[in-house]
Amino acid sequence: TTGTDIILNISEDALDFLEDSRIEFLLKKYCKFLPVSIEFKDQVINNTKPLWTKKPQDITDEEYKAFYQELYPYSDEPLFWIHLNVDYPFNLTGVLFFPKLKQTFEPKKDRIQLYSNQVFVTDNVENIVPDYLNLLQGVIDSPDIPLNVSRSYLQSDANVKKISNYITKKVADKLQELYKANREDFENKWNDIKLFVQYGVLSDEKFAEKASDFNLLKSIDNQYYTLNEYFDKIKENQTDKDNKIVALYTYSIEEQDNYIDAVKTKGYDILLMDTVLDSHLTNHWESKLENKTFKRVDADLVDKLIDKDIKIESKLTEDQQNLIKPIFEQVINEDKRFTIVFESADAKELPVMITQSEFMRRMKDMSAAGGGASFYGAMPDQYNLVINSNHDLFQKILQQTSPEKQQSVIKQAVDIALLSQNLLKGSDLTNFIKNNVTQLVASN
Repeated sequence: TTGTDIILNISEDALDFLEDSRIEFLLKKYCKFLPVSIEFKDQVINNTKPLWTKKPQDITDEEYKAFYQELYPYSDEPLFWIHLNVDYPFNLTGVLFFPKLKQTFEPKKDRIQLYSNQVFVTDNVENIVPDYLNLLQGVIDSPDIPLNVSRSYLQSDANVKKISNYITKKVADKLQELYKANREDFENKWNDIKLFVQYGVLSDEKFAEKASDFNLLKSIDNQYYTLNEYFDKIKENQTDKDNKIVALYTYSIEEQDNYIDAVKTKGYDILLMDTVLDSHLTNHWESKLENKTFKRVDADLVDKLIDKDIKIESKLTEDQQNLIKPIFEQVINEDKRFTIVFESADAKELPVMITQSEFMRRMKDMSAAGGGASFYGAMPDQYNLVINSNHDLFQKILQQTSPEKQQSVIKQAVDIALLSQNLLKGSDLTNFIKNNVTQLVASN
């Protein structure tokens, strides 16, 4: 009969390759979409006409979703997809899907599968597409990508560069198209795709240029803005004495509620910036945008976050400050993390507050996320323990003749400030809870 028999000899240390389950696994991995039918145990085990070989206009949304499940069983539905189909100046077909992304930064190297004429090559497309595209899932098929060559060769190959640029453009164009076609729907998907967009903005200048049209900022009131829209919105109320527009942000509405409340009383707007790339992104924007800056709500006292050069006189004299400061030093027990400073703040603000330098904290965040600033990552956290010299509590402390009572009140004020920054831990937290329960019982 017509055909060819291929006989393989198996060595004794490779007998597991004769097991049906092992053979089936290998066939499904490497030949799942081979254009020639393969029978195994009386069943055809491959799809000879996978979805990416068809014309986009001939494919329904349901078929795209079904194909996604074929590639990634038991996954959530993709948000949307891009069909790639070009035959000049290189050959490339494929489908890329946008999955829902977590807010943690977990780039993977096994998301996009590379095929050559429907033969599986690898699920590591590093150096073929930009790193940030590895957050996507799907298939690319191209006979023009050289196989089994060195990484340096891939990086210099002309076709690989063209393919990478083409995919980047298609992705950016798709996002722009979705944003313009239905902004409300795009905003609803933003939380699931923003990490991808942020990574792209930081990684690729051309992508960043296109993304300026659809890269969104989200306020704590669930309103969405482009960069230009947002700075236009806040410029009248949030411009400081140096004519810089200051965008204020928080990493968590729940954990920073106390700081957010103080900022909102001033009528300022607040952004929610809760991804691991936000510190990198604020640095990137500040380098591109003139007279615009970002500050987290705990970076300073509320009146200094946006310094409008309004002077508030201190109720505490220098001598009184010198009497109070040693008590604070005893309470924090010379903890090197804290620098004690007196500030003339609004009397309605808390008596003691914890702030952290925007620059230092941002550098440490960047170091933790990777990509630079490693010197700062090795440094211990540093905070300002800010004493509000206009709060009535300190006048009452000065009138108190018992040193033990003075220290007890200041200890409680410091503990409250530490608690607001999640810095009260261990036995200090336990003792704080016990003391408050004791006072609660005594007051009743």
